[in-house]
Amino acid sequence: MPNDKNLLVDWIPFNETKQVLNEGAGGEPMKVKGVLQRAEAKNQNGRIYPKDVLKEEAKRYKRNRIKENRALGELDHPDSEVVNLQNASHKITSMSWNGNDLVGEVQVLTTPAGEILQELFRNNVNV
Repeated sequence: MPNDKNLLVDWIPFNETKQVLNEGAGGEPMKVKGVLQRAEAKNQNGRIYPKDVLKEEAKRYKRNRIKENRALGELDHPDSEVVNLQNASHKITSMSWNGNDLVGEVQVLTTPAGEILQELFRNNVNV
């Protein structure tokens, strides 16, 4: 198993530039796109990450999580980078840079937590 001890554990509200790509109708999973992390700006935890640091972490995350189809997230912010599978709500399927914003495409899972997340998005709640 890859060493993920150095992964950055922070959060940013998923409301800026949030775009619903697929509503999840007809059995298709809901997909949304938005800012996952922002470089060179203070985040909700009061930290500022240099872009070069985030770029390296993003490369590692793509290689070790997204490519291996295990880039899962929880509905609430977990205490560590280890996702409790029973709380998984979404899967990051891709990410790229747009200026200092690391933007990602997220597939909402059909798990209990994912169903809650879908309803929050459908009701325009900022998560």
